[in-house]
Amino acid sequence: MAEVIQILILGMALGGVYALMGSGLSLVFGVMRIVNLAHPVLIMAGAYVAYWAARLYGLDPLLTLPIAAVILAATGVILYKLVFEREARSAKYSEMTVLLTFALAMVIEGALGTAFTNTQRVTSPDYATDAFFIGDIFIPKGQLYAGIVSLAIISALALFLKYSRFGYAIRATTQNREAAELLGVNVNFVGLVSFAIGIGLAGAAGSLVSFVFSFFPAKHWEWIAVLMSLVVLGGMGSIFGTVLASFILAVVAAFIGAYFGATWSTLTFFVALFVVLLVRPQGIFGEKPELA
Repeated sequence: MAEVIQILILGMALGGVYALMGSGLSLVFGVMRIVNLAHPVLIMAGAYVAYWAARLYGLDPLLTLPIAAVILAATGVILYKLVFEREARSAKYSEMTVLLTFALAMVIEGALGTAFTNTQRVTSPDYATDAFFIGDIFIPKGQLYAGIVSLAIISALALFLKYSRFGYAIRATTQNREAAELLGVNVNFVGLVSFAIGIGLAGAAGSLVSFVFSFFPAKHWEWIAVLMSLVVLGGMGSIFGTVLASFILAVVAAFIGAYFGATWSTLTFFVALFVVLLVRPQGIFGEKPELA
């Protein structure tokens, strides 16, 4: 029983981190229908911000988190203006963004690789290798802190979307872009801000990733299937669904990794993505597309 509880705790802690990693991707798709394959490499960029802040100035990654979020949000504004804004009304916009963000991911990876090489790095605050012990059960402090901070950020985002005036505009745009525009919502500005928030969440997630996982520029390709499995299982555009899927898959992967090996743990996300696309492509909370 202690072993089961231990695995469950480890899976839940990582689930919080996965939830933050996937929430920005889900928000951007929900509002703008952008399938952002560059989201994982932007998370890597946030991790590098935390890494160099720790190495050069001794800053804790948790303290660097808002800095990384602001830097990446500003980057998101620039990317949106340069790459995504002009074709936002196109009927083939989602399909176009797959190719655009794939190319963007390769460009950013190349830039990070040139600047920092493909050496594996990790920030090492004291708590990253420490743990709380409750009898025979241990709780890694790094994963615990990262999970708690992730849930706090997602909760703040949920409150913002539910109770703020601009949150109403975001939700209206997500549900029906044309109707929101007819009601006076500036959907272009909503799209810009939503994209900036989504990329800012990638920066925040990167700060946490920097001490939970080792990272290097090309590692973002490993994260694409992981993050896509989360948002597809939860329902594309559903932040709550992404959070729920993150905990489900993280716990399942933890048990599979414990009993069958780490390789099979990673495969969990690939299999989940494949099965969901076959059985229920709209995900848990996604809407089934209507046939014309």
